[in-house]
Amino acid sequence: MRYVRKVEMNTINKKIFGSDAYKEMLPYERFLSAGPESLTDAELLAIIIRTGSGENSPIEIAHKVLCLSNGKERGLNGLFSLTVDELKSIHGIGEVKAVKLKCLTELAKRMSVQSSFSGTFFDSPKQIALLYMEKMRHEEREKAILLCLNNKHKLLNETVLSIGTVNSALVSPRDIFTHALKSGASFVILLHNHPSGDPTPSRADAELTKKISESGIMLDIRLIDHIIIGNQSYYSFSEKGLLWQ
Repeated sequence: MRYVRKVEMNTINKKIFGSDAYKEMLPYERFLSAGPESLTDAELLAIIIRTGSGENSPIEIAHKVLCLSNGKERGLNGLFSLTVDELKSIHGIGEVKAVKLKCLTELAKRMSVQSSFSGTFFDSPKQIALLYMEKMRHEEREKAILLCLNNKHKLLNETVLSIGTVNSALVSPRDIFTHALKSGASFVILLHNHPSGDPTPSRADAELTKKISESGIMLDIRLIDHIIIGNQSYYSFSEKGLLWQ
């Protein structure tokens, strides 16, 4: 009896999901029928966009979003670098929809980082760079992040120290060790991004690293790395043997 019922259900599924009616379902309906895996990138975005304009349906607007570029990537990854104003340039995307799409990218970054951090020991420059690559490589301005670690190299907390201009981020050793002391940190790691995509350190980057490292020695809170994030590349002062200990 159970076998007969299973055969009947398979026959029904083939009739429904192999039919023209299924193909013509709206993305929301197909989500409910077959799950999110059955939808294209444009269809998933169409559900979030929800309503169309007088000229375009939600899915047509979604296709335009995926094709939009400001000189960087297209597609889903392109959403990271697109601004609210650039999204609003598409007919049918107002401020509310643009903000929703940007919130979607921020959630994606946070989910990626949060899942990666579980059980992680922050003792490998390459691993740390990979953890923060998607979070930082799309930033339009320099952002400096401080990681405070315990004596087992486990993350205590993460702090955004500064968001600078396109060319520089303002960070001081005083700010770094104020946060480190409050956190009870034994070690710290400094990360910042280069919006140009080239992680090569500037002279100012090298001088700042030296100051932080020397200050850490006096306070017994060791700077174990300063990592610069580029576009799918990174620079580690630790790997280069350029930390002053």
